[in-house]
Amino acid sequence: MLFETILWHGFSTKLSVYTHHLVLNPLIFSDMKHQILTETKFFKLLNGMDNIDPTQLQVEYHIFIGRVIDLSRQAHEQHEAMHSLVFAETELQYHPLLHLGTEHIPCMYVKKALSFIRKMVQHAKSGISNMLSAPVATNAIGKEKSNEVTPIRWTGKASDLVELIYGIDELGCVNDGEIPLKEVAAYFYKMLGVNAKECYHIYADMKMRKNESRTYFLDRMQESVNRRMEQDEERERMRR
Repeated sequence: MLFETILWHGFSTKLSVYTHHLVLNPLIFSDMKHQILTETKFFKLLNGMDNIDPTQLQVEYHIFIGRVIDLSRQAHEQHEAMHSLVFAETELQYHPLLHLGTEHIPCMYVKKALSFIRKMVQHAKSGISNMLSAPVATNAIGKEKSNEVTPIRWTGKASDLVELIYGIDELGCVNDGEIPLKEVAAYFYKMLGVNAKECYHIYADMKMRKNESRTYFLDRMQESVNRRMEQDEERERMRR
């Protein structure tokens, strides 16, 4: 009994020292940040493999996709975000469910998640590359200008942008349509500096329009682009 007490005391002392070492060395904890995505409920459902509820899996899949999008936005500023994306990509690539066939619902979600995360990793990498390779602007006397970039803003009506967002969503042009409309709208609003009511409310107003075609902006866009192509072709004929 005395021997066991001495052993336990020694172990407790070592554990206390190790815990103190962890507290004083937060970098040790930072190494675990790569598991942010693999600790999600989506991954836990996949890793359980047996008796997976398809409805719950679908819900957790969309939550997981949202987390991937958030991390991809942070990847150019935080190395940990990129580490998390790449680690999750690797885990999905070698997941045992991957090769069961898409008729197996969990396998389909593994493939969808893997495809999406690969695209977001590539997108994040290209963003980092562009930032690193961007030339430094200089003024007329060769002095370096400030890093302030003129923002790109949406200067049309909010309803015009909402028409465009709904068109993009209907055609599945963003992430193969595997992203909620609300997230697509939030991305465009933020990217283009739009401060307007939620797109659903604007869409409801659009449905109340009386004309035969209620997509005013998209109709004007189609006409304008076709007219431009006709004018370009006419100018080319005139040059011959």
